[in-house]
Amino acid sequence: MRFKSYYWILVFVGLVMGIILTMQFRVTQEITKSSPSLERTMALSQELEENRKDREKLKLQVYELRDRLDQAVTVPELGKLKEELDRVRGLAGMTDINGPGVKVTLNDSPNVPQPGQDPNIFVLHDEDLLILLNELKAAGANAIAINEHRIISTTEVRCIGPTILINKNQRISPPFIISALGNPDTLANSLKMKSGVLDLLQVYGIQADVKKMNEVTIPAYSGTLAFNHAKPKQ
Repeated sequence: MRFKSYYWILVFVGLVMGIILTMQFRVTQEITKSSPSLERTMALSQELEENRKDREKLKLQVYELRDRLDQAVTVPELGKLKEELDRVRGLAGMTDINGPGVKVTLNDSPNVPQPGQDPNIFVLHDEDLLILLNELKAAGANAIAINEHRIISTTEVRCIGPTILINKNQRISPPFIISALGNPDTLANSLKMKSGVLDLLQVYGIQADVKKMNEVTIPAYSGTLAFNHAKPKQ
């Protein structure tokens, strides 16, 4: 009887140990599956270290650039550079400009077309404005504006129905008031010379008035600048 009791006790203990070992094995397997491999851990650690080094390099670059900026601000040449920048901005039409010049007022002809006459010859067109603008530039105009809109190197002048489009989105209609900065006598004489632009327009009754001004104000260009093909020089 005693032997049988020991036997069953040993069997029970064996079963319990087997269950415990089985559960421990499964838990170990699950931990192994869910934990990253040693190679992966090492790779991540190396990548983290490289990122830290890159960050330190970028920090050094930031400090260096800040030092260079501080030095540039204190350089005496900065004032000259600012003056040059202001001068170039003025030439590009990005600032208001004042000085002597002329003011030209153009309007459509008040004449009524006779039967058989083309009514278009009694109204101002984009090509009329272009001829006048080119005449002013050739006479040395430093800056020009039409109806308070600055004319710059990229300004286009073209007909859009009954109006004229300039600077991509500005529609203007008669009367056209052209302000030009420059020598008043030279500018006025270039427009009033015999068989000149105003002579040709007045043949059809186009109203034109040229005034010499001691001071005219040419406003800064207010539109946007967009270049489809040109790129800054590297």
